[in-house]
Amino acid sequence: MLIEWKDFRSSPTCHGQEAMDSLRYQHIGEPTFVDVFAGCGGLSLGLICAGWRGIFAIEREDNAFKTLKFNLIDGDHVQQFHWPSWLPREPHRVSAFLRKYASQLKALRGAIDLVVGGPPCQGFSYAGRRKHDDPRNRMFEQFVEIVDVLRPTLVLFENVKGIATAFGKTKRKTRQNRAGRPARPFLARVRGRFEALGYSVFDDCLSASEFGVAQLRPRQFLIGVDETRCELGSRNPFDLIRAKRRDFLKSKGLPVDRPVTVRDAISDLEITGKHFVPCEDSPTFNRIDYEGPETSYQRMLHAGLDGTAPNSLRLPRHKLETIEHFTTILKTCKKGVGLSQDDRNRLGIRKHCIVPLDPNKPSHTLTTLPDDFLHYSEPRILTVREYARLQSFPDWYAFLGKYTTGGPQRRRECPRYTQVGNAMPPLLAQVIGHALREICGQARVESEKVRAYAS
Repeated sequence: MLIEWKDFRSSPTCHGQEAMDSLRYQHIGEPTFVDVFAGCGGLSLGLICAGWRGIFAIEREDNAFKTLKFNLIDGDHVQQFHWPSWLPREPHRVSAFLRKYASQLKALRGAIDLVVGGPPCQGFSYAGRRKHDDPRNRMFEQFVEIVDVLRPTLVLFENVKGIATAFGKTKRKTRQNRAGRPARPFLARVRGRFEALGYSVFDDCLSASEFGVAQLRPRQFLIGVDETRCELGSRNPFDLIRAKRRDFLKSKGLPVDRPVTVRDAISDLEITGKHFVPCEDSPTFNRIDYEGPETSYQRMLHAGLDGTAPNSLRLPRHKLETIEHFTTILKTCKKGVGLSQDDRNRLGIRKHCIVPLDPNKPSHTLTTLPDDFLHYSEPRILTVREYARLQSFPDWYAFLGKYTTGGPQRRRECPRYTQVGNAMPPLLAQVIGHALREICGQARVESEKVRAYAS
């Protein structure tokens, strides 16, 4: 199952000065990590389930941090963050965090094994406008700055696949770009920054569907290794991740020779033939009266709840004409792919992206817009919980805040659909965490030898 159901609630709360925090983290049995641009906590959850100890997580948006805090800081399902006493448990902008807590970060230098993060990706995403001058593209510099201060043994950087593709010709001419020469992929710039800090850098693209997630979701990863503390030799971390795939899937009771499908993930959440009850956090909306999991994937994610309904099951309230419109799409359009231009013209649809899901395949990469995807057999959009299932979040993981938002607020708020759509699939993060833990374990053994010799 996804979660090793141990009770870690007896772990001590972090107290004391920064130097004592640093000393304590160096002697924690599990390897330690810090999560930057943490979102609602998908990457942190996966690492914790792989045996890593989270120290703190930085996320600026209030709703996303509420979700992370509820589940991984205040919750009781898995080991909680070993949060430092000097850092308020509240949202923080990375830039402000760097200014305000510079001395505390310096005191932790060398005490953190891994720094992870996925800076905002909208400027790189094929689902967006791919603007090379999007100011959010520069936020990776803040991630690099934290790495430079903490100097962990390992770095994990995650982003959309588009970060590894050049934007094409840029309008502005520079010495490096005379006559509109195509720009380098932005990933090359990120790679160069970590190499300048002395890290051996590896990058590759991993598809979530290869690791038991019911969604394609190809993502670009960069792993930096400080080989002064961890000698890799000829090993590539991504080879190690892929080598763990088969045994990892078997340990979860998931199929090895085929991907997990949309039906595997959400068939128990269909509304056909179900009773409805008021949704607890939205009384004017309904949810299904949940009857329990049906597949091995569902049982894995539902473990420990004994049929109790997960949160975020709120059903949409579509107008009659919307239901009729969706019914026509499901009957006349190919499933598993976006509507063709011919289909959009025939149906009078201006919206660029609508994908009626194929029940027998993994989902396309989820976006933050719920009306981008239609249920495979019911004329409706997905619920937040169905989104979460396709992302491999366990059913106990609760999402907080608004369900949706619109207008100018979209750039400032992170409602539930956005939280899930932006997240790293915890199942993929877990298998990566196992591989990185193996690498880090070697570094810790060498460090203990040096410490013992010095004493």
